[in-house]
Amino acid sequence: MMPGNESSVTDFILVGLFPKFRHSVILNSMIICVYILAFLGNMLLIILIWGDSQLHTPMYIFLSQLSLIDLTLTSTIVPKMAFNFFTGERTISWIGCGTQSFFFLMLGMSECLILTLMAYDRYVAVCNPLRYPTIMNARICLRVVAGCWAGGSSSSLIHTIYPMHFPICGSREIHHFFCEVPVLIKLSCEDTSVYQSVVVVTSIVLLVIPFSLITASYTLIFLTVFRMNSVKGRRKVLATCSSHLTVVSLFFGPNIFIYMTFTSLHSPEQDQVLSVFSNILTPTLNPLIYSLRNKEVVAALRKLAGRCMVF
Repeated sequence: MMPGNESSVTDFILVGLFPKFRHSVILNSMIICVYILAFLGNMLLIILIWGDSQLHTPMYIFLSQLSLIDLTLTSTIVPKMAFNFFTGERTISWIGCGTQSFFFLMLGMSECLILTLMAYDRYVAVCNPLRYPTIMNARICLRVVAGCWAGGSSSSLIHTIYPMHFPICGSREIHHFFCEVPVLIKLSCEDTSVYQSVVVVTSIVLLVIPFSLITASYTLIFLTVFRMNSVKGRRKVLATCSSHLTVVSLFFGPNIFIYMTFTSLHSPEQDQVLSVFSNILTPTLNPLIYSLRNKEVVAALRKLAGRCMVF
């Protein structure tokens, strides 16, 4: 072995997105276009929220964090995937794989918690409006956001370091387009059933429990809404809540399937389809879902457009 090739011993090989697909160039080009839309859409939403003082409320602060997560999540995956495909360089270093896995998990776990906070925020606003300024003030809001990022980071660190040290006796070929815990586990020649059970338990804490809390929050919200006398108020609450529920469904559905079932129960193709849907398409849809049905965001967009026209 040549000294220059020594790093290849620990490098992984990313097979890429649907490698057997005949029109791979078209598919990857479409993914890049979707990524650009996701990046620009979420960046615009962040600028609108932080640039308009009327949107400096807990709900929009949480929404800006969701956009930041989506923007960073797609940027963690797509640029490397595109670089590998168009250059033919399919390798990723051990450190690079661990880094990608860490950021992917951190952002995903933080998003679970942010979506739960958004549901709780709407619950307090609708069911306890008089206590809302006390319960969801700016200081508490920023603290819980920081807690979400800290919780996602610490849990991600554990679930990145541990599986990265599993022995790999055979091929280092990853049948995926990025490094992710379930696909890394498949490469190990060691019995990983105990760790996979730990992943399922962690998924219950970070997926099932938040999803249950969100469901409970919206059940109480809908019960309150149906008792409202104001038709206008009812429509406004339902529009906001339906947008959030759509995003919750798009995020939690695929991830519950991926992380709450053993890796042997789903194929690489299923993993890739669900990953594209959850981690690339959904971040693109989120700005549209929240902006098109939200009068405050549309108003902020018009203000920004007016300022741009002046200059």
